[in-house]
Amino acid sequence: MQNQEYVKLDGLGLAALLRAGEVTPKELMECAIRLARELAPTLNALSYEQYEASLALAREWSQRGTFRGIPFLLKDSGLASTRLASSLGSALFNDMRYTHNATLVDRFETAGFIPFARTTVPELCMAPTTEALRNGGATRNPWDPGRSAGGSSGGAAAAVAAGIVPVAHGSDGGGSIRIPASCCGIFGLKASRGLVPMGPFRGEGWGGLAVDGVLSRTVRDTAAAMDAIAGAEAGAPYVGPVFETKFLASVEEGLTRPLRIGLWRKPFGDLALAPECLAGLEVTAKLCASLGHDIVEMETPSFDYDGFVDAHAEVLAANIVLSVDARLKLLGRSLREEDLEPAIRDGYEMGKSVSASVYAAAINRFHAIGRLMDACMHGVDVLMTPGLVQLPARLGELAMTGSFSGFRRRVGRYSTFFALINASGQPAASLPTYWTADRLPVGTQIIARLGRDDLILQLAAQIEATGTWQPTLGIP
Repeated sequence: MQNQEYVKLDGLGLAALLRAGEVTPKELMECAIRLARELAPTLNALSYEQYEASLALAREWSQRGTFRGIPFLLKDSGLASTRLASSLGSALFNDMRYTHNATLVDRFETAGFIPFARTTVPELCMAPTTEALRNGGATRNPWDPGRSAGGSSGGAAAAVAAGIVPVAHGSDGGGSIRIPASCCGIFGLKASRGLVPMGPFRGEGWGGLAVDGVLSRTVRDTAAAMDAIAGAEAGAPYVGPVFETKFLASVEEGLTRPLRIGLWRKPFGDLALAPECLAGLEVTAKLCASLGHDIVEMETPSFDYDGFVDAHAEVLAANIVLSVDARLKLLGRSLREEDLEPAIRDGYEMGKSVSASVYAAAINRFHAIGRLMDACMHGVDVLMTPGLVQLPARLGELAMTGSFSGFRRRVGRYSTFFALINASGQPAASLPTYWTADRLPVGTQIIARLGRDDLILQLAAQIEATGTWQPTLGIP
């Protein structure tokens, strides 16, 4: 198979060729690896590449699952895989090895995905840009190498946008699927809390903020992947929603009635919104109106946003201590200066001073946001907001320097609309509905009630079907 044919098809399209016997898993893997090698110098999106071993695995692969045997990438987030080591984008955590797969990795492979590398992340997945020193510097945006691909699933988004794979694993604890999807012009869904398994080695991530999922170029690929990976896991602390109809079937069926869509135009507090991001929201809203949906102007809620950002930082800092101390105990040594980047090192010190009462208060603040968001959904089916409040950050603009709390406040002023939904646990997605005159993608976010992931996918698919999403295949 030629690269040009490979990049034109989404994951389900490639799976159809496999099912028909027109191509083999090995031939698809060869395409993915060729593209990875060609684009690696520009993107810096991959780590722990297992090219030869993955080719051998693909050669002997027994086709199974919805995706039959297509190439795939796991995020370097520490999701346990016996085949691929992980570093969490950190020198301290470099080359972590696993003796057992995470539940999600088993589900990915049962679905027919063949992972052949990890995708790059910022250190400990705690930034909205992927510029880890451990990875030799920045992961670059396929549309503008001087800008960020987003984070923390930045390598995944860059690889999908460039056509290396049609679908890749991502995770989202503060916008980490939706931010890079917005930056790279692809589709990114943050699922409802509890819908995707996190075990068996952990029960929750970051106080319930984090969820796993995928990034893709088409809505139907995400829907089919969610059908394969979603579902209850024994012993999990959260029970996700149960759906009578498969996600892909829901997408194919489509919406059965017009939706009432609430529009948030303004960020929280005194934050400014770039005109391009507002234009993206306006374009998407007008498109939805033309599809028959009722657009309702709504006031952005007033609450202590800065207090939420600080609570987010406190929970992350506590988790830095937990992870770093466990790693140091395993290594049998103390922390060294070169182990962590400056902001994360400061976060480690900050985390040691986070008391039990401060941590509990932060979790309670998250829960209060869940109540707030439930009230905001009154009278509407979906909320629509800008994605980021500015264009994809220029490289170095959000570097992990200075204090951890100061860094997290800078993050909070960049990804304003995203992290709130991690606190509420709702499903949300970034849609690639607008492109600037300079061909930079600008995402728009849609949010539904907890457990209405199907509605998010249906609306996204309806918008996608209008043909307004610009192609994102290959480096422009």
